[in-house]
Amino acid sequence: MANAYTSSTGNLAGTAGAAGLVQKAYDRLLDFALRSEPLIRSVADKRPAKLANPGSTIVLQLYADLSEQTTALTESTERDSVQIGAPTSVTITLAEYGNSVLVTRALELFSLADVDPAIANIIAFNLAGSIDTVAQTELRGGTNIIYGGTRTNTVTIAATDTITSANIRKAVAKLRSGLSVPRKGSLYWCGIHPEVSHDLRAETGAGGWRIPHEYAAGENIWAGEIGSYEGAYFVESARMFKDTDGASSAQVYRTILCGKEALAEAVAEEPHVVIGPVIDHLMRFRPMGWYGVLGFKRYREAALYRILNGSSVA
Repeated sequence: MANAYTSSTGNLAGTAGAAGLVQKAYDRLLDFALRSEPLIRSVADKRPAKLANPGSTIVLQLYADLSEQTTALTESTERDSVQIGAPTSVTITLAEYGNSVLVTRALELFSLADVDPAIANIIAFNLAGSIDTVAQTELRGGTNIIYGGTRTNTVTIAATDTITSANIRKAVAKLRSGLSVPRKGSLYWCGIHPEVSHDLRAETGAGGWRIPHEYAAGENIWAGEIGSYEGAYFVESARMFKDTDGASSAQVYRTILCGKEALAEAVAEEPHVVIGPVIDHLMRFRPMGWYGVLGFKRYREAALYRILNGSSVA
């Protein structure tokens, strides 16, 4: 007679001896999805300083300088007075932003993990990421554009129209020519997508990024970082905007270079996490979310350039 074993082998479905004693085991520590760190809002370094009154729109104004006078005065002639030019203005429109979820009492009772801290974390990241995207949408709408390759518009850009050191040099030269104030020492800020960074670091030949780093700054190659280059310091982030609006639906990336006061923000209520009241009859639904009232606007166009290009690793 064959031996009958009371064991887990073959009985995971509970069809033989010791039925139901061996079950799936779940890890009660859940991980969060991969996240990119918000960074664009930090570019907004211009804010209202002395508001006349609360309002849904904020008007910032800039003085106009007088024209230079290079003609020498004459001893017996009175110089005519000139009129100071009218200030130019930048208007920021404030808007409400927010998001919320409903946490049920049943979820709190039945969940195998402690959901409240996780939901608070998810809400906080949604707040930061959402506001960062609002800021980037305004920032990437500037009028100063450099196209990759020999292109002159977005719809013709292909994956082969990769970024070059010459693009960075040109953008920095334009920023300096426009009297833009650098953000860190003599360096301008540059936000770049990792796939665009790959192409810049892979550039070979005279005037490219790689050759001087092979001979003088190899640590940047080992770390896979651009560092400071051609008058800009680089911040790599997958948050940098890209869209399939190029030739044959090619990905077009936005690389942004800017100096001080390129972007302004006005805040009526700083975005923050909100724990809503429990108002249903049986007190089963608890709202959690975030809310804020603010707006962004490009402030000094001369302090902002963007490079539109494809990528070989798109």
